[in-house]
Amino acid sequence: MAGRTPSQWEELTTADPAHSTRYVERFRALEARGTDIVGEARMIDAMLERGSRVLDAGCGPGRIGGYLHRAGHTVVGVDVDPVLIAAAEQDHPGPTWLVGDLAELDLPSRGVAAGFDVIVCAGNVVTFLAPSTRVAVLSGFARHIAPTGRVVVGFGADRGYEFPEFMADAAEAGLHCDLRLSTWDLRPFGDESDFLVAVFSRSNAAG
Repeated sequence: MAGRTPSQWEELTTADPAHSTRYVERFRALEARGTDIVGEARMIDAMLERGSRVLDAGCGPGRIGGYLHRAGHTVVGVDVDPVLIAAAEQDHPGPTWLVGDLAELDLPSRGVAAGFDVIVCAGNVVTFLAPSTRVAVLSGFARHIAPTGRVVVGFGADRGYEFPEFMADAAEAGLHCDLRLSTWDLRPFGDESDFLVAVFSRSNAAG
């Protein structure tokens, strides 16, 4: 769309068109070696009843959404990179995979209902956003969860998005932090943590 601010991921892939393909092949190779690449998905699955609705925001080649689909959930995955969406469609059939900009997230306009039980945004996705769109992306998450739904975001330190800044942006976007962890296997978050997994609900969920 004219006037749209490209994400940092798009800038990266424009400068290096083979980057996305290498990224896909990296995770395919890890999976082929038996490496655990779905730890995030197991945590999300533990939060949900069977048959829940999940949005995999910045889904990449589908490793998280694919696992959650196989676990019995209804999954929609959105990513700005068509190469990654094509890989998700090939490797993980079943979910609805969509090319889209998280900063302009409006799934009802594409025939997909909002009201997700969980939105998961893993893999350092938020650090690849254009900084000017961060609040817009988080606000889109808040709009797309059910009244009792949750948003789970995980990313590492020293990637250009400081944890306090992220937490302030989330609050501005209408998200209330219910829990902070330092890993996807539920270790507590502390001042020295170099990774953040934050679980949010909608600030106005009670009202």
